[in-house]
Amino acid sequence: MVFEHTSVMPKEVHEYQNLKPGDICVDCTLGGSGHAQATIKAILPDGMLIGIDQDMDAIANAKKVLQPFEKNVKLVHSNFSNLPEILQSNGIKGVNSILLDLGFSFNQLVNGKRGFSFNKNEPLDMRMDIRTSLTARQIVNTYQEKDLVNIFFKFGEERFSRKITRAIIKNRIEKPIETSKALAQIIVDATPAKQAFKQKIHPATRVFQALRIEVNQELAQLETFMKNLPSLLVKGGRVCIISFHSLEDRIVKHSLRKFENGCTCPREFPQCMCGFVPQLQSISKKPFIPTQTEIDANPMARSSKLRVAQKL
Repeated sequence: MVFEHTSVMPKEVHEYQNLKPGDICVDCTLGGSGHAQATIKAILPDGMLIGIDQDMDAIANAKKVLQPFEKNVKLVHSNFSNLPEILQSNGIKGVNSILLDLGFSFNQLVNGKRGFSFNKNEPLDMRMDIRTSLTARQIVNTYQEKDLVNIFFKFGEERFSRKITRAIIKNRIEKPIETSKALAQIIVDATPAKQAFKQKIHPATRVFQALRIEVNQELAQLETFMKNLPSLLVKGGRVCIISFHSLEDRIVKHSLRKFENGCTCPREFPQCMCGFVPQLQSISKKPFIPTQTEIDANPMARSSKLRVAQKL
């Protein structure tokens, strides 16, 4: 299987990771291992990289790509939300760097054959970890109308969620919706032509995003990860998180803000009485975004945002 190794904001990530030889680092979402290659080279000869991915294809690819550094790499087939347990099982109390790239890989989109792309005719699966049971096919064909509407509106911010849901239910009564192409066509037909013409993205983009999030419980996994974040870093350690849509970025932003300034005292109090102690400090108030040059070269970077924080 051919993997695309293009990474999002590689220069910015490398700069703000602030790596040095001997560091212990975690790449929470290996993908094509582009970031992992740069990370491991920066921490040689004695550093350690723990690479995590819930997609077994990504783990298999990483074994090949990172083979020259195998003595400095430990690969784990798991979800990044399990990082506390992963570190504990390896006797690691804290790490110097954590990278979390929340984008799904080019390989999953093009070569995964799991229905991630509305441009391909593939089984409607969308599982990043095939060990899990819930698929997009089950959701589309069995969820009640109110639940589908909620998923499409909440996770996809789809303004035509009700209209699209009614079209899905009408079609699935006649026969089950089995493929990504079939679902995409139903969405296109249900979207008002005038509005579809105005959109810069394919009419099925938001619904497919919503289904992927629901199948993989992406936002719940992210919230779990963020709750544990400070305890995973050593003093001075940094976390770099790349998000690709507003729902992810909102969770990251609010979580970092809570660890940085989570005082619950009324504003009129002259000093903090709740005992809050800052745990993280953001490197920049605003997220870093890719340059236009990078977007032109890698369109998948278009909506990405990078937030960086350091353990106090």
